[in-house]
Amino acid sequence: MHEELADFTAAVVDVPELRAVLRNPQVDPRTTSRILDDLLGDADVLVRNFLRLAAEKGRIGGIEEITREFERLVAAEERRLNVELTTAYELSDEEAAQIVGQIEQASGRTVEATRNVDPSLIGGLVLEAGSLRVDASVRGRLERLRRELVSSR
Repeated sequence: MHEELADFTAAVVDVPELRAVLRNPQVDPRTTSRILDDLLGDADVLVRNFLRLAAEKGRIGGIEEITREFERLVAAEERRLNVELTTAYELSDEEAAQIVGQIEQASGRTVEATRNVDPSLIGGLVLEAGSLRVDASVRGRLERLRRELVSSR
C-alpha cells in the first residue's frame, strides 16, 4: 500500500496537468474521483478508497503533504530513521556503514541514509534527520568561529 501511494504521488509531481486538475477547486470532487478511478485501475483497494475519499472531501490537492506525513508515521512505527548524510568527499561503503552504525546505536532505530557530497564543506559532515541538523563540517566550524569573533567586538 505504501509503495502505491508513493507511486501515485510521484505521478502527480511528474505530470503537471494532473497536479493542476487535482489542485483546481473548480473541478467537481466527483469528477476528480472518477479521474482517480481511471488512473488507479487495479491499485490496492485501500489506496483507491483513500484517494477517492480525499478527492470527495476536496483534500486531494494536498496529496504530496499527506504522503510525506504518512511516510513519517510509517517510519516512526517501524522505528526507522531517514537521514541525509552530506560529506566533503565520497565515503566508501565501509565508512558510511560505520557512521550509520553509530547513528543506529545512538538513536536505537534502524537508519536509512541518503548520501551526498558537497566539497565546500572542506571536511567533516552534515547530518539531517527531519528538522534536526547537525553540522560537524569544517566550513560550519569556521562559520561559527567567524560569528563569535564578530560578536565579541
